[in-house]
Amino acid sequence: MRSASLNRKTGETNITLELQLDKQNASNIQTGVGFLDHMLSLFAKHARLSLVCDASGDTEVDFHHVTEDIGIVLGQCLLEALGDKAQINRYGNAFVPMDESLGHCALDLSGRSFLVFDAPFERDKVGDFDTELVQEFFQAVAANAKMTLHLRVLYGQNTHHKIESLFKAFGRALAVAVQINPQIEGVNSTKGVL
Repeated sequence: MRSASLNRKTGETNITLELQLDKQNASNIQTGVGFLDHMLSLFAKHARLSLVCDASGDTEVDFHHVTEDIGIVLGQCLLEALGDKAQINRYGNAFVPMDESLGHCALDLSGRSFLVFDAPFERDKVGDFDTELVQEFFQAVAANAKMTLHLRVLYGQNTHHKIESLFKAFGRALAVAVQINPQIEGVNSTKGVL
């Protein structure tokens, strides 16, 4: 069973996260940030994985610290759960329409951290969630999972729909990338390591 469980406690946040790549249970996500709970639930469903996240933090200031730190711990859990990455597809790619919006994710579980984020949001907030935190979240995931992650919104009008299309596309691309492929011998790299 490819899984990981980690806790990160700082002066600003306390994040506990459990991840199982090969089991899809109903997610239990409590971050204190309603919009982020919604996005993480969508991500877990489309990634076909089990995610438990209990987070608290200085949300009276804003949602930056808790959002970024959840991204850090999610990335660390992904890296740990993947182990030596033997026989995984490694690459994933997904387009997701959300009504008038179209989101795209391409990723490589390469062992190299990089984020390309091309997603213009016309609104500064969705509810009380700062839309600039979407990029902060994915930057933290990419850096800590050591993945190359490309995210873009090709078009759209509704900011909620744009962000939702990205989280769903990320989940669907990740589901493909982490899948065990019996046709792959060892690690899917000429280097022999990822």
